[in-house]
Amino acid sequence: MRFVKMHGAGNDYVYVDCFVEPTPADPAALAPRIADRHRGVGGDGLVLVMPSSRAAVRMRMFNADGSESEMCGNGVRCVAHLAVARGHAAEGRITVETGRGVLTLDVRRTGPRTSLVRVDMGEPLLRPEEIPVVAAGGTAPVVDAACPAVGPAEPWWEAVGLDPRMTCVSMGNPHVVFYCRDVAAVPLETVGPRIEKHAIFPRRVNVHFVQVLSGGRVRMRTWERGSGITQACGTGASAVCVAGALTGRTARRIVAEVPGGELELDWAESGTVFMTGPAEEVFEGTWWDD
Repeated sequence: MRFVKMHGAGNDYVYVDCFVEPTPADPAALAPRIADRHRGVGGDGLVLVMPSSRAAVRMRMFNADGSESEMCGNGVRCVAHLAVARGHAAEGRITVETGRGVLTLDVRRTGPRTSLVRVDMGEPLLRPEEIPVVAAGGTAPVVDAACPAVGPAEPWWEAVGLDPRMTCVSMGNPHVVFYCRDVAAVPLETVGPRIEKHAIFPRRVNVHFVQVLSGGRVRMRTWERGSGITQACGTGASAVCVAGALTGRTARRIVAEVPGGELELDWAESGTVFMTGPAEEVFEGTWWDD
């Protein structure tokens, strides 16, 4: 099976072009093996680029633990690049079918193996049952709300300047956002999985810690549901943009600094979130599966 290793701002996946390759019989079982950074190709998961009756292409994504996710903002940019680079769609505006629905993207080639892609991420979902999150406020959006997943106070809170209140947003997949003074000092490898799997998040959750640098710029780190610490999370950066505006910490248009680079976000007055960032091919190869 031929594959392409790609990344968007460091968020890397193994991509299979199912227009020309057979669709894996059990992608959920394949994902942990092919994503293994020591015994496989290595990556945050597996993405299938497939024909669609509703859009130019269809995207299915599987996390490194084999669980299937609804959407991936960095992944969908790479899917759009691959569709254009391999001739499945023309450069410019294309559509991609995802677990969140059909998204519209604008692809501008910047090199033989790179593109800059703007994604219409759709409107954020804010009602607790849509995210989902079990919240004390009933149907009201969960904005700067008490979070049992991080209490009671721990020593690291003071060290990082943590505000333990949470803001919850869905971009087709669930996100929880916390603010602090120093994201680099957050013990993400221990705190992330504990929050991800807490009972208040019935479908688990993507966890983000955010440091506000100015009204238009933030720095963030992510524990991604099913994949762990990642270099970037496009849907997460979109959720952070929404959370910042809802809480009055940032403007509706921001740049998010992530470990793998930068993403531009704009929560338009129409309600839609737009995300712009790179997509880059790293290498191609063949996966030998017995």
